[in-house]
Amino acid sequence: MAAVDSVRQEKLRAKAARIEEMLTEAYGPRVWKAENYSSDLCGALVATILSQNTSDLNSGRAYASLCSAFPDGWDTVRTANVTRVADAIRCGGLADTKSIRIQNVLQDIHERTGSTSLDHLRSWTDDDIRRFLRSFPGVGPKTAACLLMFNLGRPVLAVDTHVHRVSGRLGLIGPKTTADQAHDDLPALLRDDQVYSFHVHLIEHGRRTCHARNPECGVCAVRTECDWYRANKLKEAA
Repeated sequence: MAAVDSVRQEKLRAKAARIEEMLTEAYGPRVWKAENYSSDLCGALVATILSQNTSDLNSGRAYASLCSAFPDGWDTVRTANVTRVADAIRCGGLADTKSIRIQNVLQDIHERTGSTSLDHLRSWTDDDIRRFLRSFPGVGPKTAACLLMFNLGRPVLAVDTHVHRVSGRLGLIGPKTTADQAHDDLPALLRDDQVYSFHVHLIEHGRRTCHARNPECGVCAVRTECDWYRANKLKEAA
């Protein structure tokens, strides 16, 4: 059984490599650059909390509004009246819930480290950072992975709704694999130098072509590798 699993894993790695190559040809190379992402790790954590259950546009507005309302930094957000924080992020949705979550996380950081900062994480291992971040209420595997990948440039795959949907249709993960489980399963199929590009490409592909409803299989760059296409579209044509 172990030998069978090993063979299957190798086939999935080869498939993931082919998919990444095809998406690179379709959308161009995607390379992580530090200047594209904030070096403020505490701010990055707050931003990912704001991004939960809302659009990128709304969460970006909420983050900008929060920074404008509290220009003196995250310590002032931590100690402010929660209503002020909620009002500052109102445009992002779920403000009353997220304001409490943000303040709780900032307070927890301060109590553990003596300051409202996460700069000490830069010298930690990926696993230690992941465990530390996930120990905060409301911080799941996606939030931790986003900070690791985007803000620290680590080869840690963040699985959002697009990555989960597209990788599932392609057959890189099983039909019952949850997004949380995919944070462990998908990176095992990739080299470290593929992780960031794979993440960005699957998001691009999910937004442009592999929509949640009515995917545009006719123009899909990776349909030859897609289990969902073979099981559905080709069956319809038969």
